Amino acid sequence: MTSLEHWLARLDDALGTDVPPEIVAPLLDLARDAAHAVARPAAPLTAFVVGYAAGRTVPGRFDPATVLALIDRAAGLANGEVPIGG
Repeated sequence: MTSLEHWLARLDDALGTDVPPEIVAPLLDLARDAAHAVARPAAPLTAFVVGYAAGRTVPGRFDPATVLALIDRAAGLANGEVPIGG
């Protein structure tokens, strides 16, 4: 287990979450894109906003497909591929 996997397992335990492994790499890619295309502080803020948006889509239910779609949209915004509001 890598230190990142270990950290995520500890974080999941502490917060009572169970982050699906299939969203980890896309979320890390999004953070990288936001940091490089926007500004370094945009990385954690972008990840938080995506999580916040995901939490508001279907209260009480986590849908990995919805999160992946939000990550994709946010990455498009960060990279200038998706117009804001478009």
